[in-house]
Amino acid sequence: MASSLTKDAAQQGTPANGGKTFFGHPRGLATLFMTEMWERFSFYGMRALLVLYLISGGADAKVGSQGGGLAMTAASATAIYAVYMALVYLLAMPGGWFGDRVWGPRKTVIVGSCVVIAGHIVLAIPGQTFFVGLAMVACGSGLLKSNISTMVGHLYDGPQDPRRDGGFTVFYMSINLGSMAAPIIVGGIGQGLNWHLGFATAALGMALGLIQFLIGTRNLNPQSSQVPTPLTVAERNGWLRKGLIWAVVAAVFYGIVVGTGHFTLNWALVPLAVIGICVPCIVLLRIKRDKDLSSTEQAKVSGYLWFFFAAAVFWMIFDQAGSTLSVFAEKNTAESVFGLGFPSSWMQSVNPVWVLALAPVFASAWMALARRNREPSTPVKFAMAMVLIGASYFFFLLPIAMSSDGTKVSPMWLITVYGLQTMGELCLSPVGLSVTTKLAPQKYASQMMGVWFLAVTAGDSVISLVSISGADLSGVGVLVTEAALAVLAGLAVFMYRKKITPLMGDVH
Repeated sequence: MASSLTKDAAQQGTPANGGKTFFGHPRGLATLFMTEMWERFSFYGMRALLVLYLISGGADAKVGSQGGGLAMTAASATAIYAVYMALVYLLAMPGGWFGDRVWGPRKTVIVGSCVVIAGHIVLAIPGQTFFVGLAMVACGSGLLKSNISTMVGHLYDGPQDPRRDGGFTVFYMSINLGSMAAPIIVGGIGQGLNWHLGFATAALGMALGLIQFLIGTRNLNPQSSQVPTPLTVAERNGWLRKGLIWAVVAAVFYGIVVGTGHFTLNWALVPLAVIGICVPCIVLLRIKRDKDLSSTEQAKVSGYLWFFFAAAVFWMIFDQAGSTLSVFAEKNTAESVFGLGFPSSWMQSVNPVWVLALAPVFASAWMALARRNREPSTPVKFAMAMVLIGASYFFFLLPIAMSSDGTKVSPMWLITVYGLQTMGELCLSPVGLSVTTKLAPQKYASQMMGVWFLAVTAGDSVISLVSISGADLSGVGVLVTEAALAVLAGLAVFMYRKKITPLMGDVH
């Protein structure tokens, strides 16, 4: 059955048989490209507005800015943002599980898209339901994230298909196109006209993605409609029973907290942040202690732990682009460059622009060095990423000092900070994805990509707890601590590279 499905997929959009293609790839890639682009449009559009909306009308908002937000402090807004980001990546694992065991990838993407649209609509309705909408968007994004990538793989004739890597590269461009356009359109409408209209625009983007997906499903591999390992009746009943038990426990606990008048937002944020730290640790510990793994696989997992924890520190800093850096852009950065004015939310488009500009440079550099047998090893690339992300925050101290008296600094300072962070991202993110698949034990081959995303969850959860504790994330002390931690982590990886490399076995 599997071979026939692959053959069917190859017949649509294979140059050899004259089928229609998308840049030389199966026609179904166009469907998934557009769906992912619009999903990222909705995600990054909402992200560009989130912290600004939460502080709008409060003491930490810029003087004269649009009101109508939730008037929160920057610390509370940052904690909420960090927990939200952590949840999106944490929920990618159960999202993949639903695709594998309940609905199949195609149906899971449709359900996830509908949940995202509904979540943005809830966000677009003024009232007390904002956090319900935020939770819905996180759940929908989790359902989408793993399964749409799985369907890209289904388009090709196995891992050895020569077009496969190129297909994922084309697909990756959809993420950057969506994330580049979203802050300009959604951010411009939300920040310039009305917050809720901006959230509605994000809903429209995801709706366009869903329509594109439904129209183009005929070009997808039939395998994407199948449930690879469906739950048995006993397993389904067991999961339902466990889910109901935990739901009742949570309802009773929070019912008591609310009923006694003790509930604050931290009663929700702190448990979620703690879960975001505990789950990655438990998952890694379970894999490391699995007695079914061979000694070689155990060694590779030990080597992978270095990369995982370094990545968690990296994403802890990198993901503050939508919180700490966003607030600085709003309050301390001039909203014009070369005489052209723009809202602060547009600064969220800088990173994807840097990615589009620098990714070909880095790819060419690695290839050129490889031809000379001088390409840096994976540990060295990770060390470079950590030093660069740390350097970006040391550099960030300069515009912070310059604006301490109320002076508005040039946007070029933040653009440079984003540039340093993007260079670090290009040293770590694609390399991390690759090394995750290479070091994965055979038993956990399909789960390890979700484990990689848990590094983002862990990093964002840590920064959420730091913010909840009352620390000023834009304060010099915290920034220096984060920057120093990143640089020290990079130096540790570099210094121990000769011990890490043997653990990796035949992976370099």
